[in-house]
Amino acid sequence: MMKILLIGKNGQVGWELQRALSNLGEVVAVDYFDKQLCGDLTNPEGVAETIRKVLPDVVVNAAAHTAVDKAESEQALSRLINAESVAVIAKETEKIGALLIHYSTDYVFDGQGSHYRNEEEQTGPLNVYGETKLAGEKAIQKLNKRHFIFRTSWVYATRGSNFAKTMLKLAHEKETLSIINDQFGAPTGAELLADCTAHAIRFEKNNKSSYGTYHLVASGETTWFEYANYIFEVARENGESLIIKSIKGVPTSSYPTPAKRPNNSRLCNKKFQETFDALLPDWKEGVRRVVIEVLGK
Repeated sequence: MMKILLIGKNGQVGWELQRALSNLGEVVAVDYFDKQLCGDLTNPEGVAETIRKVLPDVVVNAAAHTAVDKAESEQALSRLINAESVAVIAKETEKIGALLIHYSTDYVFDGQGSHYRNEEEQTGPLNVYGETKLAGEKAIQKLNKRHFIFRTSWVYATRGSNFAKTMLKLAHEKETLSIINDQFGAPTGAELLADCTAHAIRFEKNNKSSYGTYHLVASGETTWFEYANYIFEVARENGESLIIKSIKGVPTSSYPTPAKRPNNSRLCNKKFQETFDALLPDWKEGVRRVVIEVLGK
């Protein structure tokens, strides 16, 4: 039976992975607060010891320092979690011949242009978060050839904090909102990421190849402004009474933040779809389902 070590079990993606991976074999799931097995990426030696004890066939790392603005003032912590500990995981999985699956981000790019970025394009992060996530990618590429790095964007779920849930909350509290309308990307559900990860593990088991970096995002594109409008549209279609009356689209400059955000977060998912013979649905499909679920309809 396949043994899978899941690091970061309680995050948005990790929570869905516990479900999706359960049909593949034995799942040993850990997080930062666990006592018996260390899943705390601020303790890389503890995580290394966990890998040595469990001896998994697959390690799925869904843990990260994802507080983009805080990373600007917590650079050492961000680098420890997103790069240094990832390097340790890569070394330990290589030693035992385990497949390593790791999630990265659209923030490894500079956000220029209006095209869909492919996996081979030059990177150029705009902030510390992107820099540390890129450093983690490079460590994996150097230390364990048997890996899948899945870059994704604008992740949401029924669990945790995310844009979709925040918009639903604000729609019950405010009559007007100003939402950024010059950043483009694809909202990608944690459930989709988890199901695609399980599919990739099955594929690798049969093919033992196609290792590397993939853009794993829902299809299509939108802006945060259009995204918010769609959330409200779905809510109203399902009988939800909202206070929100008007939404204004504004440029990124209207909301200065410590970390600079990319304007173009479009990622081309063609490579993933062709390699793994998978269809990645339009972003609206997953958003609709999650909005309805959050509303309890």
